[in-house]
Amino acid sequence: MPSQTTENYLKALFFLQQEEGDLTITKLSNKLKVTLPTANSMIKKLQTNGWVTYQKYKPILFTESGQKMAAMIIRKHRLTEMYLTEKMGFGWEEVHEVAEQIEHIKSSKLFDRMDEILGHPTHDPHGSPIPDKEGNIHRNNYTRLSEKAPGSTVILRALKESSDDFLRYLNKHQLALGTKIKIIEREEFDGSMTILYNTDIQKSFSKEVCGRLLVDNLD
Repeated sequence: MPSQTTENYLKALFFLQQEEGDLTITKLSNKLKVTLPTANSMIKKLQTNGWVTYQKYKPILFTESGQKMAAMIIRKHRLTEMYLTEKMGFGWEEVHEVAEQIEHIKSSKLFDRMDEILGHPTHDPHGSPIPDKEGNIHRNNYTRLSEKAPGSTVILRALKESSDDFLRYLNKHQLALGTKIKIIEREEFDGSMTILYNTDIQKSFSKEVCGRLLVDNLD
């Protein structure tokens, strides 16, 4: 069975693949804040175990088994976050650190039971998709709020970035998944937006904040 460190490397590769496409030793070392030799050594171990393939000066490639193993770690993490919020009353800003610890538990029965109790959710509390038991993951075609035109009415579905600080910021401004948002105005100078939400709250948010809010058109 993979160690916790190995699982963290697989998870980091999974996220890099989604964010940037090509997987390189340099990107991996930067993401995990380790030296290049340390990252290179671990990639060799992952290759020995059949989870990646790698040739010097070429991108790292997941094998089918490595891709599935990484997806299973993400599945355990996101199911845990959902369970903590839905069944234990944690705030969405409180669950990441706990899930980081629980995701390394090996028992598949525990997470299958969580999945069953939750009614087989497709997304975690931050709107990120939960891989299924085969490692398949549904990609959502959401758009950044910052890219929508004034006059549009949308629904907040997910977050591009979900640090605890950002989640507390959203809590402060009463913005949660499922919130209906109408875009009133966009400032040409800095890209900030004035939006109307929760029926009667009208506020301006920076381009950076709007770029982290992923939205869907109303049906």
